[in-house]
Amino acid sequence: MGALNRSAFESATPRFATLLLLIAVFPSMYIGRFIVVGPDTAAYRVSSRSFPNRTMVNRGDAVTVVPTPDAPKTDNPYISYNCVKPGGNAMVIGNGSHVDPIAEKLDLGYPPRDALVSGLFALDYEKDDYDTPRIAGVLGATSFVGIVRRDALLVRSVSEATLVATYEKDAPEPYAFDVDSAEEAAETAYTADFEHAVAATGVTLSESGFELATVDSK
Repeated sequence: MGALNRSAFESATPRFATLLLLIAVFPSMYIGRFIVVGPDTAAYRVSSRSFPNRTMVNRGDAVTVVPTPDAPKTDNPYISYNCVKPGGNAMVIGNGSHVDPIAEKLDLGYPPRDALVSGLFALDYEKDDYDTPRIAGVLGATSFVGIVRRDALLVRSVSEATLVATYEKDAPEPYAFDVDSAEEAAETAYTADFEHAVAATGVTLSESGFELATVDSK
């Protein structure tokens, strides 16, 4: 059974034994923070081993990642930031302070691709112990997703749900993400089979405009 405890497996009920076997054969993966962007839906999840004491504040037209009241004091500049913010006729979603300048570029009339490239290039990857990439997407009439790593800057237009993460899955790739509302997008991202979920937000675009929702365990 490898790392799976044999006695626990043998004494488990058939249903739970099956679950234990699935966990052993298909262990979850830690990919850090990630975004999913599609033509009319987007989501962002904070996944963290180092700073789990965070939540998301839905401000109506924006979402901000903030420490919880019981979080240890820190001067880390990457803990709190807007992860969703409107810009022009679109919504920007991402894992750090680069969300703000991307939204500002959209307000100035930049095309979505150019605004995304400009913001990611200007702020570059995070200068932490892991050279953590910055990830971002634009949800609008045309949607894009991007990442800036230490070794590359990638921006892609999306015609289907596309995921990119700070670790492991650090290049845009198709991702099964069939949701009908912002609440469902947030919940689906939060419960995705990747380790150390902290909080998630979902955004949907329809004829009536944008809808935002958040979910966490706090």
